[in-house]
Amino acid sequence: MTTTTAIGATSPTAATTATAAAPATGIKADFNMFLKLLTAQMQNQDPLSPMDTSQYTQQLVQYSQVEQSVQQNTTLNSILSNLNNQGLTQASGMIGRSVTINSDVAGLSAGTPASWSYSATLPVSTLTSSITDATGKVVMTGPMTPTAQGTLSWDGKLADGSTAPAGSYTLALTATDAAGNPVPVTIHAQGTVQEVSSANGALTLKVNGAPYTSDKLLGIAAASN
Repeated sequence: MTTTTAIGATSPTAATTATAAAPATGIKADFNMFLKLLTAQMQNQDPLSPMDTSQYTQQLVQYSQVEQSVQQNTTLNSILSNLNNQGLTQASGMIGRSVTINSDVAGLSAGTPASWSYSATLPVSTLTSSITDATGKVVMTGPMTPTAQGTLSWDGKLADGSTAPAGSYTLALTATDAAGNPVPVTIHAQGTVQEVSSANGALTLKVNGAPYTSDKLLGIAAASN
């Protein structure tokens, strides 16, 4: 089961402590059982062919190594949990900041348009935009001013005058040069970070309602005064 922690949620310290304590209790109980079984084995062995003392010692050493390995794993998990919490706390400083995301998917919400930036590698003579919703349906298309780089902000207005619902929308740009040859265009989503959360050690940013993993982050604008 995936465990997600978001900024503002109850601290997971108590749960982490309880989880870390559980394996130690299990190991102690198993170790006591092992000693009982070992004692019973010694008491019921064949007196004419007793087990070599070194075999008992070897069994104890092997079990002790297993116990130490489990305890080390518990300690490492605790350390990783603390590091994840520290990363989440540090990432919370991005809330309210404008960011650039390596994705052509941008979030649209009430009062907040979906925004993208784009850049082409060559001069552009024609440029056409196409916006699709989460199901892949084209909801808006039309020509744009042919520039090699710029931004596009869409408030959700559709051709019929209605407004598209809040959600994630994908921008595609088709560009050609003066000879009619296609020109590659790179698209990046833009927006304001609303929330930072952590799941399975991975940080996720919510930007204008759309979720992105932290590895998609390209830039962070300075906070406005």
